[in-house]
Amino acid sequence: MASTLLALQQRYPQAMVWGFGDSPDMADELAALVIRGEKRASCGALASYYHEPMLPGSYNIILNGRDEPVCVIRTMALRVVRYCDVTEALASLEGEGDRSLAYWQASHQAFFEREGTWAPDMELVFEEFELVEVV
Repeated sequence: MASTLLALQQRYPQAMVWGFGDSPDMADELAALVIRGEKRASCGALASYYHEPMLPGSYNIILNGRDEPVCVIRTMALRVVRYCDVTEALASLEGEGDRSLAYWQASHQAFFEREGTWAPDMELVFEEFELVEVV
């Protein structure tokens, strides 16, 4: 798989390489949603984006839970939104669970609590992306 990653990095030289979530199982689950076209967005704490800024048009090589590349996505839009202001429509774009706002709130609160960043009014960077290539 190292050769696959190297080939992708040559094709997308500025791409960031990362996996979704905070566990191998979550990385596998969320990457599968992207590949099936169900997940078209993601979000993270605004503070984390200061360390690795992302711009619209950026390519991202997505890894599974074994750190193997599975697809490439392209960031199409970014917006800052408070956790408490996330709408049903935004939650649905993430494609997780039953796509409801209630599911989104519960799962993301748990994630941000594990990360140590959760607050009801925390600022998030909400990223919409498109699937470019499945590996």
